Amino acid sequence: MRNYLKFYIDGRWVDPVEPRTLDVENPATEEVCGRISNGTAADVDNAVKAARKAFSSWSRSRREERLELLQSIQSEYQKRVGELADAITEEMGAPASLANGFQVGLGSGHLAAAIEVLKKFPFEEPRGKTLIVREPVGVCGLITPWNWPVNQMAVKVYPALATGCTMILKPSEIAPFSAQIFTEILHAAGVPAGVYNLVQGDGPGVGAAMSGHPGIDMISFTGSTRAGIEIAKNAAPTVKRVTQELGGKSANIVLDDSAFTRSVAAGVVSMMGNSGQTCSAPSRMLVPQARMKEAIDVAREAAAGVTVGDPKGNFAIGPVVSRAQFEKIQGLIQKGIDEGATLVAGGPGRPKGLAKGYYVQPTVFADVTNDMTIAREEIFGPVLAMIGYKDVDNAVEIANDTDYGLAGYVSGADLDKARAIARRIRAGWIGINNGFDFNAAFGGYKKSGNGREWGEFGFHEYVEIKSILGYAP
Repeated sequence: MRNYLKFYIDGRWVDPVEPRTLDVENPATEEVCGRISNGTAADVDNAVKAARKAFSSWSRSRREERLELLQSIQSEYQKRVGELADAITEEMGAPASLANGFQVGLGSGHLAAAIEVLKKFPFEEPRGKTLIVREPVGVCGLITPWNWPVNQMAVKVYPALATGCTMILKPSEIAPFSAQIFTEILHAAGVPAGVYNLVQGDGPGVGAAMSGHPGIDMISFTGSTRAGIEIAKNAAPTVKRVTQELGGKSANIVLDDSAFTRSVAAGVVSMMGNSGQTCSAPSRMLVPQARMKEAIDVAREAAAGVTVGDPKGNFAIGPVVSRAQFEKIQGLIQKGIDEGATLVAGGPGRPKGLAKGYYVQPTVFADVTNDMTIAREEIFGPVLAMIGYKDVDNAVEIANDTDYGLAGYVSGADLDKARAIARRIRAGWIGINNGFDFNAAFGGYKKSGNGREWGEFGFHEYVEIKSILGYAP
């Protein structure tokens, strides 16, 4: 049983102003596995005061100092990777192979990328007689989700530190253990007092207090579109910067070519990863209508190979994160059946042999139309909707017919054709045949948010631009 009842404020572990706790549930067992303190506006006030005090010196720190700190974090991070992975498995049900692999690996990959960016980032740039200066935006409120917990802390905390900002982190109360260990890593690495602060708690108690706080200059939020709208409203009276990475309903356009079978199978497996709990997941697979029957056969076989079970065992996916998430997914699966989509694999209820834990069957629907609920709403579970298209123009039209615009995918053997289609998809992150890059800008169009994270693009979110005219003689 983990008990994380202190907050990290001004370089010290401190008791909350008001003793209130939240239970943390293990989604594989449905049992309480730990407790955290549930912060209040008073705790946020204390963290903001510490961050404002530290900003006066950290904002003037040299590039070399910040590099030294990030490199120290890199060293300390490697010492704790096993503990981070265990925490992620326990708090949100990621299989051990995923937790020890991509979940923790993203944290180290983003750190290495941030170090390289910081070495050359143009904090000052002469343009004629004017000097363009990029200065830290100030005190940042960082609000992170539960589905990729270390990744989302990494893409906010590292660039904030690198650009000279100070910050308060509020991780998800559903998966808070990894944030506690992450904070211990930063403390051991020697982050100056007040530069980084951690306040645990829920959205109404901590998140709202942060987004509306006049002492916070910027909010960076990752989570649902619904919550993002409320944060933006709450932040508006203080006119602070708000960057958001929100929901998605991303299309994967499978080309009619020699790679068709391979592309369909890979798309199914990709959708099911992390139990489908990825905002950029390829949740709408667009296949040529003439090959729908073939796609169904391939998808059924691929889904059957996605094993589900105890995240400590040798399974491809574990449970979804909570009862609320489980029930939402079950309702949407039933909605797909009720609206007439063809159930190809999976369906309602837990997989056979799993009577406990929030396990969802890897589910595939075919003959989906883009107006069906399962094609419009973000399910955030291992549920794939297969939609037929007539030709490439129709595929692009369907892909763009969504309220979201976080990601898109093109799968096929013809690279030139895939490139041309990728340019036409209205989304911020387009993957051709599962391409990946730590330095690519990540973020969305439309209701998927605003701003960009990852690599150099993430740095720009944390700086203000000052023009000093007449600087040169």
